Amino acid sequence: MKDKTLYIPTIFCSYGGETLDKKTPLLRSMKLLDTQSIRILRLFGNTQAQHVTAQVGPEQEYFLIDKEMYRRREDLVLCGRTLFGAKPPKGQELDDHYYGAIKPRVAEFMHELDQELWKVGVPAKTEHNEVAPAQHEVAQVYSDANSTCDHNQLTMEIMQKVALKHGLVCLLHEKPFVGVNGSGKHNNWSLATDTNVNLLSPGETPYENAQFLLFLCAVIQAVDDYQDLLRIAVASAGNDHRLGANEAPPAVVSIFLGDELNAVLEALETDTPYEGIEKIQMKLGVDVLPKFSRDTTDRNRTSPFAFTGNKFEFRMVGSSDSIASPNTVLNTIVAEAFKEAADMLEKAEDFDMAVHDFIKETLAAHKRIIFNGNGYSDEWLAEAERRGLPNIRSMVDAIPALTTDKAVKLFEAFGVFTRAELESRSEVEYENYSKAINIEARTM
Repeated sequence: MKDKTLYIPTIFCSYGGETLDKKTPLLRSMKLLDTQSIRILRLFGNTQAQHVTAQVGPEQEYFLIDKEMYRRREDLVLCGRTLFGAKPPKGQELDDHYYGAIKPRVAEFMHELDQELWKVGVPAKTEHNEVAPAQHEVAQVYSDANSTCDHNQLTMEIMQKVALKHGLVCLLHEKPFVGVNGSGKHNNWSLATDTNVNLLSPGETPYENAQFLLFLCAVIQAVDDYQDLLRIAVASAGNDHRLGANEAPPAVVSIFLGDELNAVLEALETDTPYEGIEKIQMKLGVDVLPKFSRDTTDRNRTSPFAFTGNKFEFRMVGSSDSIASPNTVLNTIVAEAFKEAADMLEKAEDFDMAVHDFIKETLAAHKRIIFNGNGYSDEWLAEAERRGLPNIRSMVDAIPALTTDKAVKLFEAFGVFTRAELESRSEVEYENYSKAINIEARTM
């Protein structure tokens, strides 16, 4: 129930049967991923799990500014971002806004936002300041990709309504102000069985976890094979301004795995013994605090696609975007990699050796996509070009990826999109980009 009205999740299609929405292809991709994941689990002897679901937990960033100040900026009102003006007198020095106390007015907004989201069944859990002044974040609890996409759409709508009640305006543009952080949406993606097993959890000894390593390598293969599709899934005029600076990942797609997984995969690829990564204990010099080891996964905020312990975090998604498109693409390309792995394993005479060979061969063929360094550096852009990784800087450059023969073959083979549906979506993307540019041009 919302606004005294019963809303029912709905799909849209044309008279001829072509899908017009984002929910239908997402549901198709989820079913596809379920089927191929179960095939692999059966090969590993798992007869209990009946379904595998793509699980998603988005982190939604946004700006809150005073409504009266907002109304004085015609460029902000019409375009969602400032087109001119001086540098802010205070940028992000020491990121002190991130660590500072939440201001009472913002805290009241966050409290009411929680109440309104819970009323419509959206399980929002975490709110905090972000790095830029007036920037904040709300995170939803993990759920299946279909429900989460609906919840995120509701979240964006309700955030803007609640902000107005507090004399504020909620900005979802990816780069409303030059010189400070833009707003993204970190799309945390994992796979879970209906028996509550996370298939992307490496366990205590990832080197010995063949099932996890096979799923991991298949994801690496998928991301490498379809970098351009992941890029178009997050392309928008607003996101063009955000990608590549102030903690936003660059336009070059790469994967961050962390020290431990990197060492594991290197040992497997070279057939050398894995000696393990020494757990470094954090030394805080305070006896009353518990002792704990430093995390071996990710704090590299320049990585577009990072493994963060038991999930992948796709950080290129823009704050105003629907997360349906990136998850549809992600589900489909990973399902294709799972299918190829299952096809090969089903024919193998020695299953264990076949798993070992698949992991080793996949790493050799796709390790170019793995990068753990600084994604902002000029050296990385040169290295990415040498590796053959595309640097698709703008939405206009990204759109043709939708209708390449490779993309059409992928989506049609699995019944996620037809060629006609892809061509229609390509035209819509061009139209949306043109509208955004024309509005900014008239405002200037």
